[in-house]
Amino acid sequence: MRISTGTIYETGTKLMLQQQEQLMKTQQQLSTGKSILTPSDDPISAAQVLNISQAASLNDQYAINRGRANASLTQEENVLRKVTEVLQSVHGSAVYAGNSSLTDADRKILAMELRSNLDSLVSLANTTDEKGQFLFSGYQSNTQPFSRSGLTVQYAGDQGQRLNQVGPARQMAISDSGSDVFERIKSGNGVFTTGANSANTGTGIIDGGSVITPSSLTGNSYQINFTVSAGITTYDIINVTTALPVSIANPYVENSTINFDGMQMSIKGNPANGDSFTVSPSGNQSIFDTVKSMIVALETPASGQPGGTRLSNNLNSVMQSLSNGLEHILTKQASIGARLQEIDALESVGSDQNIQYEQLLSQLQDVDFAKATTDLQRQQLYLQAAQQAYVRVSGLSLFNYI
Repeated sequence: MRISTGTIYETGTKLMLQQQEQLMKTQQQLSTGKSILTPSDDPISAAQVLNISQAASLNDQYAINRGRANASLTQEENVLRKVTEVLQSVHGSAVYAGNSSLTDADRKILAMELRSNLDSLVSLANTTDEKGQFLFSGYQSNTQPFSRSGLTVQYAGDQGQRLNQVGPARQMAISDSGSDVFERIKSGNGVFTTGANSANTGTGIIDGGSVITPSSLTGNSYQINFTVSAGITTYDIINVTTALPVSIANPYVENSTINFDGMQMSIKGNPANGDSFTVSPSGNQSIFDTVKSMIVALETPASGQPGGTRLSNNLNSVMQSLSNGLEHILTKQASIGARLQEIDALESVGSDQNIQYEQLLSQLQDVDFAKATTDLQRQQLYLQAAQQAYVRVSGLSLFNYI
């Protein structure tokens, strides 16, 4: 078979180019540390690398989201801690205000301090984050949630909770609406609330009461009306909702319990003829309204009777509302703490997943440096041999033998 000179040149050139290509590929693998330079090198492994890389990118984004959620919840927790401190201060003032030695002027000084406390509460409720967004405005993060006019505080946000995707299957609330935190606080004992008529002239003071038979509760409103005749004090219990009497002409004994429709309460002191007390289902009362009620009570003259008794009834109601408010805020803090703990747990899981992804990617695409170095030396030797062979073959001529 005859082999032309052109075929010899073409074959030699092709072999050198193949060796050169393999050598360049090995050099790229060593320089990048990756065994897969193009999908065609290993289509199956390349597809797996793509899937794992996408999962790792999502995991990194979840980690960023968890960081933002952690920052937001930590700030909210700090704000609520300060709110708790203010409410505890207000509660201490309420206890002190009950001191019988205080004058109306003394109580007005306390009221001025409470106005300052109210300012602090409104300011805390309008806290913004590092982006200038309000923490407690729901979805309306650019809207100031609370505005104050005199002693009245109104909410302008919505009921939404901003959510953040902190895991593949977990969306977490990273905020709480101001309405939920500061306004949805049950009045009274959480089931019903008691109160004294502002026109009472006796010394009767009613306590907060308690539930003794939950199944007997009706959810209706009641009024306890007192009658004093010939030195004997009796009371009637009227169901205001149905306009029907529950019981009438009950003999009154100071500090004894009054029971009806699953509820129990007691009245101390001596109610006057015509005095009345109310028992109503608990509603929601904001902490701002609670502080407002206390300010109004302290600024109203209460020297002598019936002012002293009226003040005592008001302070009892305020202190119960403050206790409810403190318990409510502490519950919110506990909820935030639980979410922060969950973020820590998810962060630990995310870190473990990152390590797994890195290991899988390493197994699939990292180059074996020892093998690649050996291949490089071998390919360099092959290329040199091919080049030398080409030189020798291309130099052959019949004239060398004539």
